[in-house]
Amino acid sequence: MASVAKLFDYIVIGGGSGGLASARRAASYGAKVAVVENSGRLGGTCVNVGCVPKKVMFNGASIMEIIDDAKYYGITVGSRSFDWGALKGARDAYVKRLNGIYERNLDKESVEYVNGTASMLSNTEVKVDSAVLKANHILIASGGHPIIPKIEGAEFGIDSDRFFELETQPKNVAVVGSGYIGIELAGIFHALGSNVTVFTRTSHILRHHDSIIGDTMLSEMKRQGVTFEHNSSVQGLKRHDGEEYPLELTWTTTGATQPSSAAYDCVLWAVGRTPNTRPLNLAAVPGVALARTGHIVADEFQNTGERGVYSLGDVFGKSELTPVAIAAGRRLADRLFGGERFANSKLDYVNIPTVIFGHPTAGTIGLTEEQAKAKYGADAVKIYQTRFTNMFNALTPHKPPTAMKLVVTGAEESVVGLHIIGRGCDEMLQGFGVAIKMGATKRDFDDCVAIHPTSSEELVTMK
Repeated sequence: MASVAKLFDYIVIGGGSGGLASARRAASYGAKVAVVENSGRLGGTCVNVGCVPKKVMFNGASIMEIIDDAKYYGITVGSRSFDWGALKGARDAYVKRLNGIYERNLDKESVEYVNGTASMLSNTEVKVDSAVLKANHILIASGGHPIIPKIEGAEFGIDSDRFFELETQPKNVAVVGSGYIGIELAGIFHALGSNVTVFTRTSHILRHHDSIIGDTMLSEMKRQGVTFEHNSSVQGLKRHDGEEYPLELTWTTTGATQPSSAAYDCVLWAVGRTPNTRPLNLAAVPGVALARTGHIVADEFQNTGERGVYSLGDVFGKSELTPVAIAAGRRLADRLFGGERFANSKLDYVNIPTVIFGHPTAGTIGLTEEQAKAKYGADAVKIYQTRFTNMFNALTPHKPPTAMKLVVTGAEESVVGLHIIGRGCDEMLQGFGVAIKMGATKRDFDDCVAIHPTSSEELVTMK
């Protein structure tokens, strides 16, 4: 006997940040909403294996760095010791509390939480185990997962998700990949006391960011003691049980005649992420197309090619950031259920600020220098930049750099890019992001009185 479909106004596939935000916003308009999630915990990548627990680890690493600098301010700290297990336990308990908050919030909004794997039956029906859910609007916000390289022995390494499962701190770590995830985790490992080697396919890191960020981060991480294997291609991983460092990583280097190898007790793959589309049975909705990258194709309103089916967040693949998914999800729900005044509601994906929680931190919004010159022409672009030492390090023997760049264009010198790296840059970017989103010019920056002594004042005093 066929299952009787349970009726909703809105079905959200994926209990991550974007899906939850869209579901709750839709429910606030009186829509009957279901959220389908198969992991057994709400919050998605960000809350469980992403930005939230990563920031906890970053905070711990930053405290260790401050302890190292305390003596230069006349402060004596007793024992410089670190208990990885204690931090993990406290971090996991915090995440579990957040999971519960998300679940209670759904209950308060009368959103039905369905624990299971969603499979599309049509553009109005979703199967979850033996149940069938039906709605005129279905959002696919199923997120993504880390890529594991297709090399021999890759299963002996861990990905960024399993980083948060580590019960003890590894002593000697290889991080394969130099995008922001690899660089953030490498910085955490190193600041907490692990030896770290980063493998990168080129001579650069953070290649999708402005060069002032990548070059400055690379130089400072090397000064701190992180090792980099540039122009490298990892070939395989072997496990030798019983050894102190049981993982033997082999790689080739451009120009070298022989492969190289070294032993580690942890190898972390940070070579990219891919969308979660495999269980969705998208063949049942032929209008839903996949891009070459595997992401679901959608327009500026998050519409797929199938009527009533939408996509956003990591499975959509544009600006894969938690606040982006949240904003897109809310605007979509506004448009679908909020009435005529939201008929054209959509997220503007231009000038989205983002931060790298590296050591040091970095922030960026808008076009890189290279992108601006390609878009406007080199003659129409002007660069303002500065490098200096944060006053925090006035008394320390090492002088970590702070570097800032404004990318402007046209006679009015409209600010089309801002890129900053150094202590506190993660917290200062948000306000400047508002200014750039409003169309600020270099003159607007100049007209703002500086706050002294701060690093951020350099952005309004550049010559």
